[in-house]
Amino acid sequence: MLAVVIVTYFSERVVGDCLRSLQAAGAGDARVLVVDNDSADATVERARAALPAVEVVRTGRNAGFAGGVNAGIAAAPGCDVLVLNPDIRLAPGAITALREALAVPGTGIAVPRLTAEDGTVHPSLRRRPTVLRALGEALLGGYRAGRVPALGELVVDPAAYERPGTADWATGAAWLVSRACLDALGPLDERYFLYSEETEYMLRAGDHGLAVRYEPRAVAVHLGGEQATSSTLWALATANRVRLHRERHGRARALAMRGAVTLNEAVRALARRGGPAPGTGRPSARWSGCPPGPRRRAGPSPRGTSASPPRTGGTTTGRTPTSSSCARSPRTAGCSSSTASACACPRPAPPPTSPGASCASCAAWPSSCGSRTRAST
Repeated sequence: MLAVVIVTYFSERVVGDCLRSLQAAGAGDARVLVVDNDSADATVERARAALPAVEVVRTGRNAGFAGGVNAGIAAAPGCDVLVLNPDIRLAPGAITALREALAVPGTGIAVPRLTAEDGTVHPSLRRRPTVLRALGEALLGGYRAGRVPALGELVVDPAAYERPGTADWATGAAWLVSRACLDALGPLDERYFLYSEETEYMLRAGDHGLAVRYEPRAVAVHLGGEQATSSTLWALATANRVRLHRERHGRARALAMRGAVTLNEAVRALARRGGPAPGTGRPSARWSGCPPGPRRRAGPSPRGTSASPPRTGGTTTGRTPTSSSCARSPRTAGCSSSTASACACPRPAPPPTSPGASCASCAAWPSSCGSRTRAST
């Protein structure tokens, strides 16, 4: 038996198309659950309109991505679980191909080929995080470091995305988990809330001898595949990378990882300001080894982002774009869906007074926005 779990948070603009893609993808008689993290928009109504048979699980709070996935798993006992961001569009036959991959002996998790709307492949496969890889990404940039397995976490070889294979972990925008794997590992670690939760879970699967299997015949269009986030999210993602390393390898190695990640973020900050790239004397905008900085695009914040990415440039990645505008929305009494998603507002709150201000400026109104940790949908 299969259950599809879609975690939403202010996802009204994207959840309908995600649900409508399921049947052609091979969902068959699978249970479909939308786990809603207390959205104040029309997410639930759009989900029911797109698929009347959908089961809605309301968490009653912003439980984060891991919390939402766990609620869906708990509501689907005995099932394999396909976890999807609401900004995923499955291609015909994608679920069928993933289930066939999951049936390969020793497999605990199956993941698809992620692409942009134009068919461009998103590099979604990852190697195990190490201090050396974090340093390589800091000094060379994620894509350049990824060409040397010892120096980069990101798998960048195009050939790797053309053939089935296994990876240490993969972007968590779409992943099918077997019931045997769920029973062996238990729930996702909700302490991560957003970022690194899928990394921790997939590495844990590997610890139990269960492979993460990549299946290129299963294709999923990911609308939020570009790196896009605020400084607050960068900090959250960076902290979670260090926490994960500490919990797996102890304090001493976590301290080394913290130094490597801090260097990575310093290089990124320098690149965004157009300063000279280390060792080049040239503006970083022209430095080919510089990891890509955040790219914003207007639109919804689907997995509430989900969370989400590829982790481009070797650090974190958002699984969904944040809106570059915090425009007022009467529907949510002051906080637009994209703003609420980017800031994880626990309740509607007024946007910044400056028209068109970046959502990153939500950090200026913590008293009205509450927690500024981005929620996961």
